[in-house]
Order: sequence, then structure tokens, then C-alpha cells
Amino acid sequence: MMLMNQDVMKRPLVTEKSERAREENKQYAFEVHRDATKIQVKQAVEKLYGVHVTSIHTSIMRGKNKRVGRSVGRRPNWKKATVTLKDGESITLFEGT
Repeated sequence: MMLMNQDVMKRPLVTEKSERAREENKQYAFEVHRDATKIQVKQAVEKLYGVHVTSIHTSIMRGKNKRVGRSVGRRPNWKKATVTLKDGESITLFEGT
């Protein structure tokens, strides 16, 4: 399945853990399409943000079980990609940062 760059990247993940990794190791976390490969993620990040990627780690995050009253549901599984950038490069996720 051929995914376009905009289809591969869903959103950046902004959490305390991802912010710590960004400050210490130049690593950025993104939610990506479940079927996206590491090569597609690398190409999408380099094209959308204009940076050079040195390594990528991906993992499938399992959806949690959720309850509302007596009914039980499940959130969908999703894929997380942690991207390490070349030294001296950064991604501006928000204007003003």
C-alpha cells in the first residue's frame, strides 16, 4: 500500500516523556499510520520538516479497555514512531517555540 507523506504522519506526540527525549536526545515522537514502514516515516519527516533523520524506532501501542456504565469498549491500537535527528537540527512543532 502506497501512503503519501501527509497520510503517514498523523500528529506529533507532546507528552512529558517526549519533551524530555526532545531536550536530551534530539528525539521527536509522532503518531503514524499503522501500515507505515520506517522508510516511509523517514521520508515523510524529512520532506515535511526539512531535516535529516539518523534513526527511527517504531512500536505498536495497544488500545486500552474503557468502560461507560455497564458497556465495555476498546480503543484502537496505534503506531508510535520515535525519530532521532542529526546534530544541530530541530523541528519547530509550534509557532513561537
